[in-house]
Amino acid sequence: MNFEKEIELKLQLIDGSFSIHKLSPKMAIPATVLESEVFFVAQTKDELSIVCSSEIGMRHAKTEPDWACFMVVGPLDFTLTGILARISNALSQARISIFAISTFDTDYILVKESDLERAQKVLKDSGYHV
Repeated sequence: MNFEKEIELKLQLIDGSFSIHKLSPKMAIPATVLESEVFFVAQTKDELSIVCSSEIGMRHAKTEPDWACFMVVGPLDFTLTGILARISNALSQARISIFAISTFDTDYILVKESDLERAQKVLKDSGYHV
């Protein structure tokens, strides 16, 4: 399926600053995370990762602050392929690091706030509506 001809992808910048936190996998998810309008939680045997508003303090965490978050406007069909690959490739070519998250409906791409202006230009130049 060549989705480029069938679907026009739009990216929406989500308001606010985000932080990526790493906690011990034995820790409970802090209740304050639920105060963030948008948040993501993943747990493995090695870590508990939480992405949420930078306004939410996180004790006992290794933290990477100052991320901006793009949402691929969806919902996206599961048969579509290469969405994250195309976006990450465009940003990679510009030497912009990303942190990607997928949900049932769509994908989210975080870039450092210091790279935000450049990332928006790269994505627009790559044919995305931002």
